[in-house]
Amino acid sequence: MDRIRFTLINPTAPLWRARERGRGLGPRVFRFSMLPSLYVAASMPPDVETRIVDEDVEPIDFGDDVDLVGISLMTFNAPRAYEVADRFRARGVPVILGGYHPTFLPEEALAHADAVCVGEAEANVPAMMEDFRGGRLRGVYESDPIDLANVPSPDRSLVKKRAYISGNVVQATRGCPYRCRFCSVSAFHRYQIRTRPVPQVIEELKTVGRHVLFMDDSLISDREYAKELFAAMIPLGKTWFSQCSSQIANDPTLLELAARSGCRGLFVGFESLSQSNLDRWSKGRSRAKDYTETVRRLHAAGIGVCAGIVFGGDDDGEDVFPRTLEFLLDANVDALQATRLTPFPGTPLFTDMERDGRIFDHDWSHYDFSNVVFQPAHMTPKTLDQGTAWVLRHFYSRREIARRFWRERSYIGRSAFTRAVLPLNLGYRTRLGKNGTFARGGRYTPPTARPRNKS
Repeated sequence: MDRIRFTLINPTAPLWRARERGRGLGPRVFRFSMLPSLYVAASMPPDVETRIVDEDVEPIDFGDDVDLVGISLMTFNAPRAYEVADRFRARGVPVILGGYHPTFLPEEALAHADAVCVGEAEANVPAMMEDFRGGRLRGVYESDPIDLANVPSPDRSLVKKRAYISGNVVQATRGCPYRCRFCSVSAFHRYQIRTRPVPQVIEELKTVGRHVLFMDDSLISDREYAKELFAAMIPLGKTWFSQCSSQIANDPTLLELAARSGCRGLFVGFESLSQSNLDRWSKGRSRAKDYTETVRRLHAAGIGVCAGIVFGGDDDGEDVFPRTLEFLLDANVDALQATRLTPFPGTPLFTDMERDGRIFDHDWSHYDFSNVVFQPAHMTPKTLDQGTAWVLRHFYSRREIARRFWRERSYIGRSAFTRAVLPLNLGYRTRLGKNGTFARGGRYTPPTARPRNKS
């Protein structure tokens, strides 16, 4: 075998599955540029010819003339990934499964694969390819987290840039040192934060366009590193977006450097207005009482805020929905990702809820933040589902979107507005309409918000 024809597949949910090449059904703003898959491709030996197939963008060709298939999956798309794997293996094509879900449940994944990659793929790729070539592909491949100084340069030509929100996607750090009990990202990276050398990141930034998306789990977890990176970015004149904790607003120097380096939008995981929930989830470093001021400081720096909110904590009663919506609107949050609490395998939350018999649904396709799979403490699963949908329905109503746009002109520049805020708001409105969220929210009537300690 002179060359290995390898296809790396990223499956997706039926609602968003492309019917023909290049014609994804979901809003483009929620499709990123496949950077993890590009890193896998870049780690391959020279004799491996890699093709990347994203089911959000193109259908899978099950008759493709291929030597080996890799499938990267999370929990919500595990059933689809297993279906795809079984079909290729029925043809005699070996399959490797990797990603978050196989890392946490390797034995389950092995029932549908010839091998499972546990953890990051880059370090496992050489051994897997050598064993495949020798006809001895074995069960589980696992390695320690890689040194990011050795990350290979991705070949962005392997994906169709126009199919994604941005082709200028870069990663400076991986992982997160915090131990949030519901977070599979931190668990996957063994609760560590790793950083790439700043000069390497700067050189890569010089090769991409002006508008950059950092695909980091928490860009400011190492504050001194973040300050060094932002200071080095200032001369580049980039406009960039990423995600980080609310702690950025508590460090004036860090916030100033982020703004000067071109930061114009951040996803911030507020998670809950209840300090009790935050403490229970090991997010006690976040102070719910300060969230309005956090948004104000970010806006004052010219940075838009997409808030991450999780409903269903053990301190949440029905009044959480109107109270949270009131905060979001009063603080003038620019975009919202509101989800139902989801106990992912591999997290302490899953272990606790499984032990206590609170998880009633083990259909992995429902672990997509849009379904309730556990018994909440102070409401029914139906109430949690519909209440979350009610908040989203109101936040993304035409009236509230128009109101936000009018206010945002005073603190967000045209670039951030057209590249992030506008696409996110319109994209969410389209997505939530298509997946039935608005309809479910319309069937819910919230209680009158009662006075409650928001700290």
